Amino acid sequence: MFYDRTKIYVNAGDGGNGMVSFRREKYVPEGGPNGGDGGVGGNIYIQGDNNLTTMIDFKYRKNYKADKGDNGKSSNMHGKNAPDKIIKVPLGTMVKDEDGEVIADIIEDGQKLLVAQGGRGGKGNARFMTNRNKEPKFAENGAPGEEFWLNLELKLIADVGIAGYPNAGKSTLISSVSKARPKIANYPFTTLEPHLGVVEVGDDSFVLADIPGLIDGASKGIGLGHDFLKHLERTKLIIHLIDGDSFDRSIYEEYKNINMELMLFNKELRDKKQIIAINKIDIPGVDEKADEFIAKMKEEGYTGEIFKISAAARTGLEPLMYKTLEMVRATHTPVIFKDEHRVVTLKERPLNIEIIDGVFEVTGDDVYRVFKMAYLDSDEGVMRFHKALVSIGVDALLKEKGVKDGDTVRIYDTEFDYVD
Repeated sequence: MFYDRTKIYVNAGDGGNGMVSFRREKYVPEGGPNGGDGGVGGNIYIQGDNNLTTMIDFKYRKNYKADKGDNGKSSNMHGKNAPDKIIKVPLGTMVKDEDGEVIADIIEDGQKLLVAQGGRGGKGNARFMTNRNKEPKFAENGAPGEEFWLNLELKLIADVGIAGYPNAGKSTLISSVSKARPKIANYPFTTLEPHLGVVEVGDDSFVLADIPGLIDGASKGIGLGHDFLKHLERTKLIIHLIDGDSFDRSIYEEYKNINMELMLFNKELRDKKQIIAINKIDIPGVDEKADEFIAKMKEEGYTGEIFKISAAARTGLEPLMYKTLEMVRATHTPVIFKDEHRVVTLKERPLNIEIIDGVFEVTGDDVYRVFKMAYLDSDEGVMRFHKALVSIGVDALLKEKGVKDGDTVRIYDTEFDYVD
């Protein structure tokens, strides 16, 4: 099965916690704090892999979490940084945020994109020693790693895409000019997924994609239109294959209808270079219809070459492939978006307080970070946590909501008694 889009959840590792520790050795009075810092949490990267062709692995795994950094140790020993997690994807994968905005376009083998950053390690108590506080009994827990949903969408990387109605002979053409062996039968929609084939022309070659047949309304998503049309966006050019033996419409109507679907889906497809090929020229009557179509196109000012071929009988394929190679060499590969740098940012959830069953429930990304990094095992740590809440506006907002001494305040999974 060809699997070409998915949604995954990425969660970078939290930073390791700082250590509360004091130097205690014989004959060394007041040795002072020596708690080390925590290690950095693991980052999450997306990396292009030329050996992958589909996203089938993502069908069975949606969540990706990196490891937490190691906690700090005594004797000023810092915790070990967690290893990064690499998520490998096929070339041609577009990475989008939850709203569908393009973050990056993975088009090169080994190309890496940082999509979720690990939290920094918490500071050990040795970092908090001052002239006024020579024995700090608190440290800092590690910062939380970034976490969010990403959309991955694969668009095949091919030099040339074959576009046309169902049963136009696209699968037969790709099997005749390459070693690809798609399923072929004499009825529409035989091809339900794209196929790639390498076409060798002399000492050179190019990659040809058999895109499943388009139907009227494909640009509006009718049938599997959007799923198929998007694969043509990658190609340098299009072989517009026309069924010369169609009973449903004339060659001219077939040509115009397919071009209309391409234009309605994406204006860039309208401007993409095309090679027109009329297929099934070996069937009686098709040659005459092809000549009529060529004459009409010339009347409209078309100056390009129009090829008459038979994919089944392998007639006229060599000049078509040489012309295709010539145009491939002269055309640059389209790149939708590419960025090696980190461009993902968390959408901040603002500070919010709701009163639920008499409990003041505080939420927001700033509160979450302060809470996760708070050291609540000592009075000093609790006081520092309270100062942090005041600095980000929690205390002021609680008073606006009418909080009184003794009321219960819940911050995520922990409850506190409010004291003014």
